[in-house]
Amino acid sequence: MDKEKKEESSAIHPAVAPLSYLLGTWKGEGEGGYPTINSFRYGEELHFSHPASGKPVIAYSHKTWKLDSGQPMHSESGYWRPKPDGSLEVVIAQSTGLAEVLNGTYSAEDNVIKLHSQVVANASKVREISRVYEMVNGDLHYVVQLATNLTTLQPHLKAVLKKLP
Repeated sequence: MDKEKKEESSAIHPAVAPLSYLLGTWKGEGEGGYPTINSFRYGEELHFSHPASGKPVIAYSHKTWKLDSGQPMHSESGYWRPKPDGSLEVVIAQSTGLAEVLNGTYSAEDNVIKLHSQVVANASKVREISRVYEMVNGDLHYVVQLATNLTTLQPHLKAVLKKLP
């Protein structure tokens, strides 16, 4: 592959550029809870990449583990598709078999992403999910809220992650 073609294949698609600050690996700790479960803490890693396909998409993966033992807890992966108008479409498949289709918005100026489920599939109890990601002083903060058949939308997970070099 000549140099010009290599540079072209590694270029960031213009639709992805406003979210390019996410690209890379983020690691940290989070805490979870819900009215129906005990509170817990966990370690986690998120990875965002822009495939060399030249398409307007960000590949996403997320894994968590128990802090004391390192035992895996949860994982999910999917794709984020930003649009030039500030809207965002996301699909996520979780290791539990649950699948999410989310729509939302991003603000390139404020580095805030807000997502809300349009579909939560293969879930016996979860009926709604929202996710908010925000950059604060170089750290990636996020909050996930859930609604079940018995509860309204309530906080479930939150974390602060640092970008790895």
